[in-house]
Amino acid sequence: MKRSHAESLLYVALETEKGGLKLYETALRAARNPGLREEWQGYLEETQTHHDKLVAILKGLELDPGKSVPAQAVVRHKGQSLVKAIQLAMDTLSAEEAELVAAECVVEAESKDHLNWSLLEHLADEGPKDFAKAIREAVDEILPQEAHHRFHTEGYARELWLKHLGLPAALPPPEEEKSVETKIGAGRAEKARQDYVS
Repeated sequence: MKRSHAESLLYVALETEKGGLKLYETALRAARNPGLREEWQGYLEETQTHHDKLVAILKGLELDPGKSVPAQAVVRHKGQSLVKAIQLAMDTLSAEEAELVAAECVVEAESKDHLNWSLLEHLADEGPKDFAKAIREAVDEILPQEAHHRFHTEGYARELWLKHLGLPAALPPPEEEKSVETKIGAGRAEKARQDYVS
């Protein structure tokens, strides 16, 4: 394993969480569905905790959390683009459509966030001992939360789109009822959605 790549992943994960804070602040302004607003408010709070834990991990590894690595610029740009997309939607589309755009942007961001923490789990399992020790507890706590963020928002996005299209929708989505935290669980929830359509 290349230690410099592992360090870069930590910085990328930190940048993703920074962008997530701005994304949720913006997405909350676009959210109309009360259940979705409540979810995202909780995710915003968890994202702040994830950010703070990554800062602590970097410091624990004697790395500077304020340092910038080249990959962070790309992650920052992507995050800013998602925020701008939501802002553009709020400025030019109906409130319902802006909420859909916000949900899609959160799904995109949370896919990257979930990937980061999945990779950090591999570092905790297979990486250098100092990395494993520094990140194990955080990974065990945060990876399930990131899965929840990703799959539950994806469920909301799907159901809000179906409602927007005039089709029967399950709100809250079955992912909420089933507490989905895996790809398999998300697939099962989507297949069972007819049982939740009101």
